[in-house]
Amino acid sequence: MGQSLVQIYVHLIYSTKSRRPFLKDPEFRQRLFAYKAGICNKQGCPAVIIGGVEDHVHLLCRLGKTIDIAKFVQSLKRPSSDWIKQESSIRNFYWQTGYGAFSISPGHVDGLTEYIRDQEIHHRKESFQDEFRRVCKRYHIEIDERYVWD
Repeated sequence: MGQSLVQIYVHLIYSTKSRRPFLKDPEFRQRLFAYKAGICNKQGCPAVIIGGVEDHVHLLCRLGKTIDIAKFVQSLKRPSSDWIKQESSIRNFYWQTGYGAFSISPGHVDGLTEYIRDQEIHHRKESFQDEFRRVCKRYHIEIDERYVWD
């Protein structure tokens, strides 16, 4: 085959360091998500949707055919951390070290898009930790909680 074709949807989840609620301002979050979408596009990983609340982010994108997931996440976290420090008064902002990356069937993209869009409503009932535990359980991933919540 002379052409490489890729359609891999990835759901990324990661938190602010120690889940500190740095991203309280909804307008600032939307600007951050737009900035992250620009990074996604530059990396050849177009964002479907980016959402979240004051202490974590959900990102659904199509993974590009030339980048691995670790490099992609690094390309999102480092520049967006710098951007947050430049665009706000938050000088001690950091993302947590780790992340969750989950493959998504194309048939589940619409449902996940709606879920990410409704993060503020969803988190009135469930904490980030409980949400992440539930997602990991759904994908049969055992987590060691001593290392997950930095």
